[in-house]
Amino acid sequence: MDVWLITDEGLAEQEPDRLPALLSGGHGVIWVDIPSCDERAMGVLKEVFGFHPQAVRDSAERNRVPKVHVYRDHAFVVLHAPELGAAGHVHYVELDQFIGPNYLVTVHGPLNPAVDPRAAQRETHEVLRRVRAGRLLPVSGWELSYAVVAALARHLEGFIEHQTEAVWQLEQRVTSGHLGNPEQFLDEMFRTRHGLIAVRTMGALGREIYGRLATIHRAVPPEATPLLDDIVDQFARVHGVADSQKEYLQGVIEFYRTRSDTKMTVAAERLAVIAVVTLPITALSSVLGMNLIVNQHSDFSLLGATLIVMLVMSALLLTWAKRQGWW
Repeated sequence: MDVWLITDEGLAEQEPDRLPALLSGGHGVIWVDIPSCDERAMGVLKEVFGFHPQAVRDSAERNRVPKVHVYRDHAFVVLHAPELGAAGHVHYVELDQFIGPNYLVTVHGPLNPAVDPRAAQRETHEVLRRVRAGRLLPVSGWELSYAVVAALARHLEGFIEHQTEAVWQLEQRVTSGHLGNPEQFLDEMFRTRHGLIAVRTMGALGREIYGRLATIHRAVPPEATPLLDDIVDQFARVHGVADSQKEYLQGVIEFYRTRSDTKMTVAAERLAVIAVVTLPITALSSVLGMNLIVNQHSDFSLLGATLIVMLVMSALLLTWAKRQGWW
């Protein structure tokens, strides 16, 4: 558990034991960052901050969907950020926030063992660097929370940028015809689509959460309303861009399917023409074959005439197929 006090003079690290005095002192903004919500951290959330037991349990457990609970003097918010895993799987990295007038508590939810713990603290560390450098000096917990969530929205946009690069590469391969292994190509297309759908969902749910938070005024000070509206706009932009790229990729998938279906149709038509051309030959050879070639009694003149008839029939059928546009 890391505790910082942000004042006009900058950032100062504090001991967790000083939290009660800091909360009652009213000097600056208190930021508590909890990498993993263990028993000690839960005790601080319950006893020092007095948070609702259900909210504390939610911060210690994995939440599969974002949520917001507004209390008398603070709000509890659950959000997710994407992290690309093996084989195109998108991990949902949870970030929980307790937002008060002069404090912010950030809790990083339980992580899949396959996810690097540094990924969970990406946004908070980014904001921490800005505060340490003096480029950000928030005057309230809401302003600090805005900086963290804005960093998360930028990460969502960066994730979309990464997926868009994959979409462009897939489109180039489809239009140029250099697909490589078709099964692997299809797998890449649907993995990219999965990533875009995941980040689109995160943007849509984040927009809904902060849209609802902006309409509940009992715990949100008036000066925080413009910040919440801007967060709603950022999540809406993430949702819109991800949705547009998903539709673009869907167009690439449809182009690939149409091209593949066309190739299959052409191949089937050619096979049908081949069958039409060879069927009379097959029938003729089946009827006469055993009568023309009979060891020493074979009638080679009749055999030659039969072969000529076969060739003429094939030529006539092939010419007719070409005139019909089948070949």
